[in-house]
Amino acid sequence: MSGISLFICIIPDGLYLTRRETQKAMWEKNVQIYNREVSWLAFNDRVLQEAQDITVPLIQRLRFLGIFSNNQDEFIKVRVANLMRLSRIRGDKIQKTMEGFPVIEILKQVNSHMAYSQRIFSRVYTEILEEMESHHIYILNEQQINNRQRDFCREYFTREVSPWLVPLMVRKSTQLPFLTDNDLYLAVRMSLSTRNSHKYALIRIPVSRATPRFVELPSVAGRKELIFLDDVIRLCLNEIFFMFNYDEITAHTFQIIRDAQLTVDDDISKSIIEKVEQGLEGRLHGDPVRLIYDSGMPPDLLELIMGKLKLRKYDIMGGGRYHMMKHLMKFPVVDRSLEYEEHTPLPHPSLNRLSSILRVIREKDIFLNYPYHTFDHLIDFLREAAIDPKVTTICITLYRTAERSRVINALINAAENGKQVIVLEELMARFDEEQNVENSDLLQKVGIRVIHGFKALKVHCKLIYVERREKGHCRGYAYIGTGNFNETTARIYGDFGLFTTHEQIVHDVRGVFDFLQNTHKHLLYRHLLVSPYYMRSRIEKMIEREIKNSRKGKKASICAKFNGLTDVRMIRLLYKASQAGVEIRLIIRGACCLHPQMQGLSDHIRAISIVDRYLEHARLMIFHNDGEEQTYITSGDWMTRNLDNRIEVAVPIYDPEIRHTIRDIFEIQWADNVKARDLTLLGSNAYVKPEGEPPCHSQIELYEYYKQNIEVIYAH
Repeated sequence: MSGISLFICIIPDGLYLTRRETQKAMWEKNVQIYNREVSWLAFNDRVLQEAQDITVPLIQRLRFLGIFSNNQDEFIKVRVANLMRLSRIRGDKIQKTMEGFPVIEILKQVNSHMAYSQRIFSRVYTEILEEMESHHIYILNEQQINNRQRDFCREYFTREVSPWLVPLMVRKSTQLPFLTDNDLYLAVRMSLSTRNSHKYALIRIPVSRATPRFVELPSVAGRKELIFLDDVIRLCLNEIFFMFNYDEITAHTFQIIRDAQLTVDDDISKSIIEKVEQGLEGRLHGDPVRLIYDSGMPPDLLELIMGKLKLRKYDIMGGGRYHMMKHLMKFPVVDRSLEYEEHTPLPHPSLNRLSSILRVIREKDIFLNYPYHTFDHLIDFLREAAIDPKVTTICITLYRTAERSRVINALINAAENGKQVIVLEELMARFDEEQNVENSDLLQKVGIRVIHGFKALKVHCKLIYVERREKGHCRGYAYIGTGNFNETTARIYGDFGLFTTHEQIVHDVRGVFDFLQNTHKHLLYRHLLVSPYYMRSRIEKMIEREIKNSRKGKKASICAKFNGLTDVRMIRLLYKASQAGVEIRLIIRGACCLHPQMQGLSDHIRAISIVDRYLEHARLMIFHNDGEEQTYITSGDWMTRNLDNRIEVAVPIYDPEIRHTIRDIFEIQWADNVKARDLTLLGSNAYVKPEGEPPCHSQIELYEYYKQNIEVIYAH
C-alpha cells in the first residue's frame, strides 16, 4: 500500500523546538493571553482529531484530513509568511507579536507544532487506508495495478490527461518558468547510466473537474480501487519523453507554498478592479515560503529546484510520495454507508415556498439557522423581490459567493426587471478575489451599480435591504446574517440569519448602505452595533454593566459564541468581569487567546470549542442585563480586525420567541459532550466528558430540535 511517509520539517537550529520544549514554552506556562498562531494550530489539531475519531464515518475521516491539510497550507501562506516577514525586520528591538512574544520564539513553536501534527497526519492517513481495505476499498499505485487497469490508465491518460500537459525541460543554465502555489508538480529525472548523464523536467499535475486527483479504476465486483492522478502520469512517463535517450526515469511530487499577502497600490488613476487584479498577479508571484517535496527525490534534482527557486534548507519540508492532500476533501463517494447520514435541510415552519415570503416577514420576524434550515428561503426572498412590481430597490453586501451563484442570478434578474440594484462587493475576500472580480463584471454588464470595498476597511457584514411601495409609502425589508450569501457553504456552515421589517432596525440597515455609498457620512445607529465606529464601545458598555450588576450582588452573566477570540483589549475586559464575579461561558471554534479557569484571573470563565460535521460559523452574544436579556447575532468575531478594521454588523433580537430559540441553541451546544473540547489548557484539546451525563451530540440535537418544531406546528 502506497501512502505518505512522515513529514520531516527541516529547520535550522535557531528556528526549531522539540515537542517537549514547545509545551514548556507555551502550553504549560501560566500565560494570561495565548499567542494567536499557536492557538490556531491547536484548533487545526481539533480538525485532525475528527480524522482520528473512529465514530466518524470512514470516508469523512479521510475528508477531515483534507480539511486539516488545506487549513495548514493557508496558515503557512498567511500567518507563517507574516511571521517570517517580521523576523527579517532589522533593528535593535526584538520583534514581538501583539501578545508580547518574540517572533522568533513563536516561529520556532509554529514550525515544531506543524511538524509534529504532520507526523500524526501521516500515521492517521495510513490507518484509514488500512481500514478502507477492510471495506474492500483500495488506493493503488502504478506498480500495483493489473494489466486491465494498466490499459485503462493509458487510455485515460491519452484521452483526459495528455492534452493538458506541458512538460518543462529544466537545465542548469536556463531560468525556471514560474511555478504557482495552486498547483502540484512532478519533478522528472531521466538517467543514462552509460554516459552518467541526466535530463530534468517538470510536469504540472492538471487537477480539475475533468481530471480529478483520484481516478476510479475498473475493478472486480465487491471491490473499489482508485489511483492518484500523479501515478497515472508516472505510468505514462515514457509516452511523454519517448524522444529522449535514457535507461531510467523517475518522477517525484512537490508543491510550493507562496506568501499570500495581497498588495493593492495607491495609484488613483486605476480602478479598484485593476488594483485587485494586479494584486492577484503579484500574489501569484509571491515569495516561496515552503517547498514540500518527496523525500525520495534524488539530491541533484532537489538542489536544482532549490537553486532555481532561491530557497534555503530551512525553507523546505521533506515528506512522502503525495502532497497537496487538501484534495482529500473531494475524495469520491465510493460507499454511502461510509458517509454521514444525509440530513436534508428543513423548511422554516412559517415559510411556504408557494406563498409570499415578503408577506410573512411583514407579520413577524423570521430566524434561520443554516444548515438545519434550507438556504432556499433566502434565494426565494431575492427571487420574489426581483419580480415583485412593487419592489423598487435591492441592496446587498457580498463577500464570498458560490461558483455558480443563484444569488448573483437573482440580482441580475432583478436588474433586468427594472429594479435599482446596488451591490457592495468586497473584492478582498482572501483566496476568493478572482471569483469576486468575475461577479463584478457579470453584475455591471446588466447595469447593476457595484461598489467595491475600501482598502483599509474591509466590508464583512452580511446585509440585504429591499424597499417596496406599500399604501402610499415605502416599507423596508431587511436580512442580517452571520454567514456569506453562498448556497454551497450554507449546507456545511452553521450560520444565523434574521428577516425583519422592524422599523428602527430597517432604518439602521438602510443607514449602513447609505454610509457604504457615501463614506463621508458617519451615521448614528440606534439599534445595530456597527464596527468600526460603535460596536466595540457598545459591547464594552454591556460588559461593564454586567460588572456593575455583579458588584451590586445581582446575577450577571455573558454567553457568547464566536469563530475566534483574539482581541487583547476585549480579553482583559472579560478577565475584569470574571474577577467581579460575572459568570462567562464561551464557545470558540478557532483561535482563542483567552486563558479560562486561571486562578485569580478567569475563575468564572469557561470556554469550549466544537469541531464536528458542520463548521461552527454562527456568532451570538447574550448579556443577562439584570434579567432583561439582550441577545445579538453578529457577523464579526471578537478579534481586533473585526472590531476596528472591518465593517461588521450585530443585530439585537427583539422577538421573544427568537430570543428563546437562540438561548436554546447556546444551551444545547454548551451541553455537548461528544464533540466539545475544553479550552482551559491550550493544546490539550481534551473532550468534555462529564461523568453520569447522557450523550449530547449538539449538531444532531439541533437538527432534531428544528424537526420537532416543524412537527409540533404542523400537528396544530
